[in-house]
Amino acid sequence: MATETVAKPRTSVRVGVQKFGTFLSGMIMPNIGAFIAWGIITALFIPAGFLPNEELAKLVGPMITYLLPLLIGYTGGRMVYGVRGGVVGAVATTGVIVGTDIPMFIGAMMLGPLTAWLMKKVDKIWEGRVKPGFEMLIDNFSAGILSAGMAVVGMLVIGPVVKAFSDGASRVVEFLVINGLLPFTSIFIEPAKVLFLNNAVNHGILTPLGTQQALEQGKSILFLLEANPGPGFGILLAYSIFGTGLAKASAPGAAVIQFVGGIHEIYFPFVLMKPIMILAAIGGGMTGIFTLVVTGAGLRSPAAPGSIIAVYAATARDSYVGVTLSVLFATTVSFLIASVILKTSKTPVGASEEEALGAATVRMEEMKGKKSSVSSMLAGSGAAAGGGVAVLAGPVKNIVFACDAGMGSSAMGASVLRNKIKAAGFPEVKVTNSAIANLSDTYDVVITHQDLTERAKPVTASAVHVSVDNFMNSPRYDEIVELVRTSNMEGGPAAAAVVETLEAPEETGPAGILVAESVVLNGTATSRDAAIDEAGRLLLDRGAVDAGYLDAMHEREESVSTYMGSFLAIPHGTNAAKDHIMKSAVSVVRYPDGIDWNGKEVKFVVGVAGINNEHLHILSSIAKVFTNKAQVAQLEAATTVEEVLDLFGKVNS
Repeated sequence: MATETVAKPRTSVRVGVQKFGTFLSGMIMPNIGAFIAWGIITALFIPAGFLPNEELAKLVGPMITYLLPLLIGYTGGRMVYGVRGGVVGAVATTGVIVGTDIPMFIGAMMLGPLTAWLMKKVDKIWEGRVKPGFEMLIDNFSAGILSAGMAVVGMLVIGPVVKAFSDGASRVVEFLVINGLLPFTSIFIEPAKVLFLNNAVNHGILTPLGTQQALEQGKSILFLLEANPGPGFGILLAYSIFGTGLAKASAPGAAVIQFVGGIHEIYFPFVLMKPIMILAAIGGGMTGIFTLVVTGAGLRSPAAPGSIIAVYAATARDSYVGVTLSVLFATTVSFLIASVILKTSKTPVGASEEEALGAATVRMEEMKGKKSSVSSMLAGSGAAAGGGVAVLAGPVKNIVFACDAGMGSSAMGASVLRNKIKAAGFPEVKVTNSAIANLSDTYDVVITHQDLTERAKPVTASAVHVSVDNFMNSPRYDEIVELVRTSNMEGGPAAAAVVETLEAPEETGPAGILVAESVVLNGTATSRDAAIDEAGRLLLDRGAVDAGYLDAMHEREESVSTYMGSFLAIPHGTNAAKDHIMKSAVSVVRYPDGIDWNGKEVKFVVGVAGINNEHLHILSSIAKVFTNKAQVAQLEAATTVEEVLDLFGKVNS
């Protein structure tokens, strides 16, 4: 996955709208699959569907009335306050669902986050004041009381208000359609796309209103106001034929990404390098909408991303001709206007085509507030300066390696990366590890396993996100070191006092974390699950954990593999299993013949249980060993437990 760089937050109105739009999008986008599922069931089984079925059509109403709003309410609550916020947000959303007779998406987007925010504030009131033994009682009852109260508020207050708003917005849309004014919305939508201000409109208003309209009419034109790939495709086709230099060379590939992949942002730099080109996008957008109005075509559900494939998949049964013509005519008009602009205008004096496209790409990323994941394909445009390594707006100060529990793979990865960054001459850079649930938007770089990156992004929106699949020897670590070097050289090294406070301790650790009794040179397990049990039982036998922790180790493995690379796996429990840990401990089991670990060969299994980061010192020592091929060979050849302990260093000092 590509590295994504995020500039530091700014305070302009545009950035505020962007953040608001991103927040709304964050509630809708994770649930688009559910919207599509509803659209498929609707298209197939309602009386006018492809396969009419009265019994199966009963799924349609409950899904749109209950399932979709509850998913949105839960997602919004979780974005604000984790799972606890998601639960209370979903409960409160029930109130607005019951209080109205329309799909309550907007109400869910309001009440879910609001209830989670209130829950967060309520928890702060008695944080640290609850007597031991009463924590669960207080947590459960406070969540129940607050969410019940907010459900009542939703039913009696929020629901009617949102219904009035929805009715008013629907009348506005109806007025625009009846009076032939709907095409003129492109005057606002197309520039908004280029300025990354479209999410607030698209996901905040158009998707909820479109879904309500689709429920009543079986389709909605609103789903295609912003998602139509035609305007951008026409611009890129024009550059492919009439462009020059790098712009012409890059446009064909960009056109495929935009039209088939649905990543519209790929054409934004081509507009920004010639701002008058926005006229082509507006003209194409207006033509596409006008065609939809004339033909009465629409989509059953949102098309996300805005790919031609997604558009056709969501097209209503009677709208394939209209939708096809809409995309075709939008592309044609956009292409014609863009071609005229390209033939009659020139690149600014003193600026090459490559420089113009590069500057436009930079402006696009500045307006977006982060590095585009697709702009690197615009070769030489400056989007991949530094050999493809992202560059932050300021120096890198804080890097976090995040995993589900925050005590195993993240600790190992952080140790490996910390050593690399120190070796590169940047000891002032703080490298820590954390559970994803405990992340906050205070980091410059966030590193996660590739299966966890999407979970980390919503709560760390102002960071570079890097995905890895090999924790010990990932080539991405060298890219991160280069990122630090590129971003930090200009500012120079930090003061010694800052260095001292930022360095993570590695030379001390509590006694008894790893003992001889917890090291086995010849494990008996022959499978991954059996190896987890073997390493876990060593922790259990020491009284470090209870039996529930072993179950959590298997649960963690099913969600994300703990394979680290270099023949090493470090199974450990989930973040929720920390209550099953009595004391910090580590176990080491060697399998000379190796065992299969999800298709990877593992010879060393390190079981981990940690309290208050006491185990991080031993994990740091283990990480140092497994990044050294010679030391790994020594571990393989070791004949005594003492040799293993010596290799890991004085971990109990």
